[in-house]
Amino acid sequence: MNRDDYEDNTIYKVVLNHEEQYSIWPADRENALGWKDAGKSGLKAECLAYIKEVWTDMRPLSLRKKMEESAQSLA
Repeated sequence: MNRDDYEDNTIYKVVLNHEEQYSIWPADRENALGWKDAGKSGLKAECLAYIKEVWTDMRPLSLRKKMEESAQSLA
C-alpha cells in the first residue's frame, strides 16, 4: 500500500502560535511547545478548510504590528 492509497482518518485540532500562525496537530497528542488550541477539530480537510477561512493575513503578528507602527509614524 503506498501513501496515496492510505485514507487518513486521524482527528486533528487546529493550533495557533504566539505569532497568530495556524497549523494542525493530531488531537490525541499534547500540543508542541508554543502552540495552543484554536477551538476547531476534525478530519484534516475540515481543519484545513477552517484555517483557510480564518487565517486571512499570513503575516506574523510581530510584522503586522511593526508595519502598523511605521504607518502611524508616517501619518
